[in-house]
Amino acid sequence: MTAPFKQHLIDPEICIRCYTCEMTCPVQAIEHDDNNVVIDASKCEFCMDCIPVCPTGSIDEWRVVGSKDEAYTLEQQYSWTELPEQGEVTASETGIKGGESSDEIDPVAALLAEAHKGAGGKAKAPASASKPTINLYNLGNPVEAAVQGNYRITSETSDADTRHIILEFQGKPFPVLEGQSVGIIAPGTDAEGKPHLPRLYSVSSPRDGERPGYHNVSLTVKREEGGVCSNYVCDLKKGDKVKVTGPFGATFLLPADPDARLLMICTGTGSAPMRSFTMARQRTVGKKSGGMMLFFGARTPDTLPYFGPLNKVPSSLLQKHLVFSRMPGQEKEYVQDRMRVEEDLVAEMLMDPNTHIYICGMKEMEDGVEKAFTNIAESVGQQWRALRDSMREEGRYHVETY
Repeated sequence: MTAPFKQHLIDPEICIRCYTCEMTCPVQAIEHDDNNVVIDASKCEFCMDCIPVCPTGSIDEWRVVGSKDEAYTLEQQYSWTELPEQGEVTASETGIKGGESSDEIDPVAALLAEAHKGAGGKAKAPASASKPTINLYNLGNPVEAAVQGNYRITSETSDADTRHIILEFQGKPFPVLEGQSVGIIAPGTDAEGKPHLPRLYSVSSPRDGERPGYHNVSLTVKREEGGVCSNYVCDLKKGDKVKVTGPFGATFLLPADPDARLLMICTGTGSAPMRSFTMARQRTVGKKSGGMMLFFGARTPDTLPYFGPLNKVPSSLLQKHLVFSRMPGQEKEYVQDRMRVEEDLVAEMLMDPNTHIYICGMKEMEDGVEKAFTNIAESVGQQWRALRDSMREEGRYHVETY
């Protein structure tokens, strides 16, 4: 008798090719080619170390096959543009005859139930979102972009050097949607003499461009000490040429429905997609209410990207809650603290079936935000976990943390 085998896979449609899972895997079971990141079933030990580091949840995918010998091969995985559906595993494959049970437990159902204990379920795009283009330019075929501008967007007196980079694709098509990411390939090689892998950056401009109709793309990049790609990007000059991959991402997208409301929570450069959402809405709804609320955290106003421009966005379009954790003479305040202060506003949005939640920023923020949502949901008689999972299933709950 052959027991069914639970195979760990990566969704190529959702994966943003950040390669963090590959670098995290302790047994080198994860690898990549120019197109996809894949998992070798013969090496994977189900340690789950790769699950929490994935910013999109694309690594939390599983399929039950008849046996380990029938697992999807690396060659098959490399050819995928989307995951295959879960096929039926027959009674003969599970070793159970029709009408019989193994202690009344369906082994396939048990495996699938166990499989999805990881990142909390598969992310889904909003029902009304436009269909994204994925992986048009890959490692083996990047597109060359020219730098149109490089502007510091944090105070010159701040130790946080965050830049607004504008790229122009010199006539090449680069169809990108709000919420997607692109890869930047730094020149040179790493310590092992291999070319650098792309570093992923969220797009901070609307789909029609930083300037309407120009179809250029802007990025929000913070200089990190010792960061190979961040220093390369932050030092770019106008006219420099850059190798770009992407676009990537198929779920963290803006709903096209003008009645959709957006509850956005971010820190630092996690503001990039929120900026693209806000600008897109500003262009499409004009002076009407944008139905958007933003909780944006930073250490001080000097370190908050786009602080000046943000304050010029009309409150009728975007309700802004700028939160600072290192203000002299004041107690530390984080986004989850301000969410509790504005409990009534957040609760009202949680109960509205038109609300979409977007969370983007450092991984450390996620736990605090989850606890705040738990408290706020309970204040209106709701269980946050059930509400969150329902919103995710409806394509209304989106998280990208790193």
